[in-house]
Amino acid sequence: MISKKKIIYPVNASLHKYLQQYQREKKLPISYHQLKYFLETIPVIDGRGKDTLWESVIYPHAQIEEIHNSLKQVYAMLKAGGDINVQRHLYIERIDFCTFGNTHPFRIRIVNSYNDVHDYFYIKVPDASRVYGLELEHLLSPNQLNYIVDENTLVEEHIPGIPGDVFLPMYSGRPEFNIKRIGKEFVKFNERCFVRLLGDMRAYNFVFDITPDFDDCQFRIRAIDFDQQFYEGSLKIYLPQYFKENFPYVEMALKNFNKDVIEQYQQEERALIARRIKEQRYRLRDLRDVVVKDEISTPEKVKQLGLELAEHYDDSTFEKCNSMGEIIDRSLKRLLVTTRIKNPLYF
Repeated sequence: MISKKKIIYPVNASLHKYLQQYQREKKLPISYHQLKYFLETIPVIDGRGKDTLWESVIYPHAQIEEIHNSLKQVYAMLKAGGDINVQRHLYIERIDFCTFGNTHPFRIRIVNSYNDVHDYFYIKVPDASRVYGLELEHLLSPNQLNYIVDENTLVEEHIPGIPGDVFLPMYSGRPEFNIKRIGKEFVKFNERCFVRLLGDMRAYNFVFDITPDFDDCQFRIRAIDFDQQFYEGSLKIYLPQYFKENFPYVEMALKNFNKDVIEQYQQEERALIARRIKEQRYRLRDLRDVVVKDEISTPEKVKQLGLELAEHYDDSTFEKCNSMGEIIDRSLKRLLVTTRIKNPLYF
């Protein structure tokens, strides 16, 4: 079971040092705390007339220009290496505040005045779990991520795609979409989450990135919420297949693939992750040295997850782990020392 209220762990000095070393930490012109001084809010309603749980914020007139200029600088730092020349034709159209979730993020909608193309980025409280999740996503998944940390502020780029809970009813029945490819990607996504211990990947916490190919459409599932990076104690939290919201995707896999095919996809994904571990071994070593000493979960959850993984893998090393950092270190090392896994089939 997922904790009703996740503990927010601060970014400690060692993690700050790591972020500085790899250019993830920079001095920002505006902070999360400064954005909280808005006067009032207006609910943001979607095209179907439903409340989105986001509220558009209104600031004092005298502060708007300063806030907008600072946000454009942040966007330039995130996307253009800090080149302020890209700000000249950009403007901030809207600033939204989310009342749902642990970190209550701000979502910034920024628009190109030449062609009206818009983009988003987010400003949040830097929970250490989320920072570790973002970094592992960047290093171990097929996707690269831009983010910046500055003391008590976290800036993230927008991850484009169709949310999993929206994709299913609106897009999965389209004749040009091969249902087997969707099922295959879910199996691989399920494996990625389990190996790097990213939890709570319910349908609304991931998106579909669709790429038309010369004879078919390719699908990639991308996580968009990293708050549950190696925090919970139950092994099932790290397997998206166990959430009821994802059952339709599980059914796609079970109806179209036998045991051998599912195991093949799982092993393919593990081999890709193992390759990325080797390519990023020095950076991952530095991250490991930080995370193994960091307190990012409760002792009870660490003990529970260690015991369940020890049973699952038939590997007593997990039982001896004293932190979530030691558990993820062991989970990743297994990919380098084993070519096959015991009991690989979860579905």
